[in-house]
Amino acid sequence: MPKLTQCIPNFSEGKDEKVIEALVACAKSVPGVSLVDYSSDASHNRSVFTLVGCPEGMEEVAFKLCKLASELIDMTKHTGEHPRMGATDVIPFVPVKEMTMDECVELSKRVGERIAKELAIPVFLYEESAKSAGRVNLAAIRKGQFEGMADKIKGDKWIPDFGGQEMHPTAGVVAVGARMPLVAFNVNLSTNNVDIANNIAKKVRGSSGGLAFVKGMGVYLEERDVAQVSMNLVNYEKTSIYTVVELIKAEAKRYGVHVIGCELIGLAPAKALIDCAEYYLQIEDFDYNKQVLENHLL
Repeated sequence: MPKLTQCIPNFSEGKDEKVIEALVACAKSVPGVSLVDYSSDASHNRSVFTLVGCPEGMEEVAFKLCKLASELIDMTKHTGEHPRMGATDVIPFVPVKEMTMDECVELSKRVGERIAKELAIPVFLYEESAKSAGRVNLAAIRKGQFEGMADKIKGDKWIPDFGGQEMHPTAGVVAVGARMPLVAFNVNLSTNNVDIANNIAKKVRGSSGGLAFVKGMGVYLEERDVAQVSMNLVNYEKTSIYTVVELIKAEAKRYGVHVIGCELIGLAPAKALIDCAEYYLQIEDFDYNKQVLENHLL
């Protein structure tokens, strides 16, 4: 069977349709790779692409997208709710079929080295590709964001894994790595008070004593005038979507607000969503492998 990997590059542009369309066209230009989903958010000022394909095609398209983003996105003019440090902010590779994590790690290193060498964009390796424990967490690498990165990478602790200690003046830096699937999931609240969203995010995310395997922050969605708890669930089997939603509902009550809707960004494993259906429908003795029609068809 052919090897398949997934790549989910995040770009620091969610408003300019011409830039987004150019990135979409680039993503579709490499044989052996399919753009299966993309979403853009103006408040976050960010676009997330999901590509699936052969390792060779994925290696080429990841580089081409990073190159195009560096030509079209000027980070000195960028503003948005989502933390960011580069025109292409992050490039994760995920094993899908007949691919090992080690192979994805090697793929990420080849892409990262090429980006640094040919585009003069410093590269940090993160998650499974990280060379030290302090660089596993993307948030630690991204701390300081684009505005503080030029000074940050001059210190001995944050020398990039590839490239020198001079930040690209308009494209910043990029994190490249390999990881398991995560669920990008946002919960919108019946308030525009971002302090409430931040307080709830603090109770939910693992780094501040909340749920393990959850990263989260509060943001303000200007186009909807609502506050949002924006999250990454890095292990949906150990911390489920419904667990997160129920905790947010409970915390929201403390502030006299409620959940008005949820957003799934990009793709999610089917089991992550079916687990929610099993929970909310209270299905007894449910067997995911036997009782989901698509599992038999696949």
